[in-house]
Amino acid sequence: MRLNGKIALVTGAGRGIGKGCALALAAEGADIVANDRPGSLDLGSAGEEIRALGRRCWTIEADIFDRVGCEGLVDAALAEAGRIDLLVSNPALSRRGEFLDYDPELFDRTLRGTLSSGFHLAQFVGRHFVKRGGGGKIVFVSSVHGTLPFPRAVAYNAAKAGLEHMMRTIAVELIHQRVNVNAIAPGWIDTPGEREVFGDAFVDGAGDGIPWGRLGLPADIGRAAAFLCSDDADYITGEVLTVDGGIRLKGYLDHQAPSQA
Repeated sequence: MRLNGKIALVTGAGRGIGKGCALALAAEGADIVANDRPGSLDLGSAGEEIRALGRRCWTIEADIFDRVGCEGLVDAALAEAGRIDLLVSNPALSRRGEFLDYDPELFDRTLRGTLSSGFHLAQFVGRHFVKRGGGGKIVFVSSVHGTLPFPRAVAYNAAKAGLEHMMRTIAVELIHQRVNVNAIAPGWIDTPGEREVFGDAFVDGAGDGIPWGRLGLPADIGRAAAFLCSDDADYITGEVLTVDGGIRLKGYLDHQAPSQA
């Protein structure tokens, strides 16, 4: 119960990685303000799962792909829960396409929904932290796309790379306020969104191509978020914790040092 007595705002908490983070934080004792987009079919049931763990949960629908929606969410969270101690910022938009044909409006929308939304959320929550005297945790959900230039993902790659450097800058500016600011970079995670894009059969077999032998699960990212939100990570700020089952190491597996005679 490392987070007992804390209140966490988790965005995109209806399903996938956001839900995995919300459940993991709740299992560690945090009460949860769970957000998902307006009309979410998943947010209600996610809230019930959190409450079944014995924690309080407030579910708030809000479109956080613009500043007005982010401000409204934070205001509503404070009105419902009274304060925010932890933020897991998880907005994202990812649409694949060839660079030469990529829709420039979609590129801009991806940056707004993945990078700018993270800025707005962190700024509003960060102001709350500072106003009440400092302290708090901000965890951004990034991606290995922030480092690895996967093809057909130019907008998402750029947004996640920007998110990670923005995180470091925020960490520098809030360090004297004792606000820990970090990010998690998931690899390929088995989520409903991935299954909608690639199909069940493809996703079920995709783990064979991961060095660890399986796709990641939302719970894997949730456990990383719980660690970064806990006092165990008190001395960590401005860092990216990669949780990818060895994807970044994949290209090195066939390169063995020559044996010594």
